[in-house]
Amino acid sequence: MTQSSQPPQEQQPPGEESRMQPRPDHGETSYRGSGRLAGKAALVTGADSGIGKAVAIAFAREGADVLISYLDEEQDARDTARWVEESGRKAVLVPGDLVDPAHCRDVVAKAVEVFGRVDILVSNAAFQMTRTSLEEIPDEEWDRTLATNLSAMFHLCKAAVPHMPPGSSIIGTTSVNSDTPAPTLLPYDVTKAGIANMVAAMAQLLAERRIRVNSVAPGPIWTPLIPSTMPAEHVESFGENVPLGRPGQPAEVAPVYVMLASDEASYVSGARIAVTGGRPIL
Repeated sequence: MTQSSQPPQEQQPPGEESRMQPRPDHGETSYRGSGRLAGKAALVTGADSGIGKAVAIAFAREGADVLISYLDEEQDARDTARWVEESGRKAVLVPGDLVDPAHCRDVVAKAVEVFGRVDILVSNAAFQMTRTSLEEIPDEEWDRTLATNLSAMFHLCKAAVPHMPPGSSIIGTTSVNSDTPAPTLLPYDVTKAGIANMVAAMAQLLAERRIRVNSVAPGPIWTPLIPSTMPAEHVESFGENVPLGRPGQPAEVAPVYVMLASDEASYVSGARIAVTGGRPIL
């Protein structure tokens, strides 16, 4: 896959896939499944667009039913559901704000109501905003970033674990920023480092229950988060500073989530896997 520089563009958060130039590739026409998640029930947050959408599509192509958790991007979420259903799997749409711990519990309760269990939990929904000085970061933005990216994962996992059978998989979305923080994304950096740490601890805590916990650390991936949280001039050169010289597509990240969710990764827990275009993580 290749991609040239994006034209300058800006949106209001959380951003819309339909307004992006070029449109991201979520694997809609390219991903081919082979039954690696046959019969499993998955819950994916932030699944209306970006990495979450690509993961939902890949999971469905691999045989999993998918609960699609999203904020309020109805058009994008329904498109994800359409691809899941066209793969012959069940799609469940649950809108709402994961900042609210009660909603996190409600999302899990809905998955249990429909599927009877949760085999795979992907905590992927995230918020970020570019700020050039510490004083410029509003208090409420700090609180919202931590609540969306980090606390929501805690509440989701706490609610889901009692309904996860042995062999289940929890996957968090961290970032290359978890150990090489960008100064203009300070609250986001903190949450991604926190997810990496939470995953490492939780993998040990849940090992007796045979629930595996891992994370994926993407680099620059072309999603609606980029034009809705970065200045237009930064969007134009987004991803050019990694060794592969371009941003990645959501479809290029999803196969790693499939591997971690599958029984093939039965001895992989506590890992953080980089999908960064060659930029190293420690």
